Amino acid sequence: MVVVERKSREERLEAVLDAALEEFGTKGYHGGSTEDIARRAGISQPYVFRLFGTKRDLFEALVRRCFAETLTMFEHAAEGLRGMEALEAIGASYMEQLLTDQLRLRAQMQAYSACDDPVICTAVRQGYGELVGFAERVSGLDPAEISAFFAKGMLLNVIASMGLTPVDLAAGSVAEPWAVRLLEGCKPAPHALP
Repeated sequence: MVVVERKSREERLEAVLDAALEEFGTKGYHGGSTEDIARRAGISQPYVFRLFGTKRDLFEALVRRCFAETLTMFEHAAEGLRGMEALEAIGASYMEQLLTDQLRLRAQMQAYSACDDPVICTAVRQGYGELVGFAERVSGLDPAEISAFFAKGMLLNVIASMGLTPVDLAAGSVAEPWAVRLLEGCKPAPHALP
């Protein structure tokens, strides 16, 4: 006799969001299929709609979860640190995430692409704003330094989304000299000695 363990509503929500990350991260908001998400999550498509309402509501929930997880990563990386040290720790942690989770990066890029929808755009703006607000609070740095930090992060996103990971570039396994030069420019400047 096969015993099937029933999942709680919360577990199913998470399973659907995990499946949505894969589907939307690969195909985008407009190309992603709720039918394929349901199949990946092991539930019916009507149940996906019962959990989330609409495809847009599901995508919005995924965007919000991704930004919340990124904020949590920022918080853990900066724990006990202030100023530029906090931003450097956040940057190192974010870089590690880029190297280990290309799917999350693609989903993030898909979220930016879907900002033609006002509801999704609101979720993206709010999530990104929370990241900026945290970086400002934890670092206490001026707007120019915060802007430079986020500009480097976006540059790293673009480079990584082209499949040019910093590890490959550092190892010399990708013949893209321009990318190597840009990544060199993203490294933190050595601290001046007193």
